[in-house]
Amino acid sequence: MSEFTDERIKSIINQYEKKREKEKARYALIKDTPDFIKQNRDRARSHYENNKDTKKERYESDKEFLNSKASYYYYRRINRLDLLKEKHPDKIKILAERNIIV
Repeated sequence: MSEFTDERIKSIINQYEKKREKEKARYALIKDTPDFIKQNRDRARSHYENNKDTKKERYESDKEFLNSKASYYYYRRINRLDLLKEKHPDKIKILAERNIIV
């Protein structure tokens, strides 16, 4: 890929900024229209339906990690991390594997 001159870089940045401003203005005009709201809700509903199983699988695979992380933050909040290490060494191991604690 060839090198860009400073003028070309500035031109590209200005084009991008103008494009973003136009997109923002367009969205501001249509975001409250009933048709846009309906389309957006339909899109969100179909995404939820299509990915429901994926979310469930991800939660099931990370359930132990999430539980360990919640326990860690609880014991850290009450300044009793030593008690967590005594009671739940398996949770400490899980957190260490994911680099939450060292």
